[in-house]
Amino acid sequence: MNRPSSVITLAVPPEPTDHSQGSEHAPVTLVEYGDFECPSCKVAVHTPKLLLERFPNRIRFVFRHFPMVEAHPHALMAAEVAETAAAQGSFWRMHDLLFQNQMHLKERDLYRYASELGLDLARYSAEMDDHIYLQKVREHVEGGRRSHIRATPTFFVDGVVQDTSYGMQGLHDAVAAAVRRAG
Repeated sequence: MNRPSSVITLAVPPEPTDHSQGSEHAPVTLVEYGDFECPSCKVAVHTPKLLLERFPNRIRFVFRHFPMVEAHPHALMAAEVAETAAAQGSFWRMHDLLFQNQMHLKERDLYRYASELGLDLARYSAEMDDHIYLQKVREHVEGGRRSHIRATPTFFVDGVVQDTSYGMQGLHDAVAAAVRRAG
């Protein structure tokens, strides 16, 4: 089936280095480009969790960074913190903590969250000071730009963008339809 050229597709397919939840062999993949300081992303944060519960072993959820730094001055550092936590096995715990505390993403707040999660703080400080994970965040942003993303959150179901401007029901419906098609 040929898709119309107006359909926006995912430029960078899921990779082994992506942060994901659910079965890596799931027939349906949901990719989100998000920003930890974006109010709409905070509202949407529960949707992937609900979909993972609704369709166990049928979907895989991938989160990628797309900090909108012009509108959200703390989003880039928050994305770096999430990557620093990931290096210590705590990406999803930090992901949730950052969204729960979205109004408090200053440097001292981020350090406190790292401490609360029990991260090695010397390693955390060294990696943040050296911006070890900035390149990975920039690669996510570049992939998002190549996918024609202009706002967050942006979701792709099996590589095709889903319009969530009117709420999350359309995303639920698109995932359900993809799961049905996958058998």
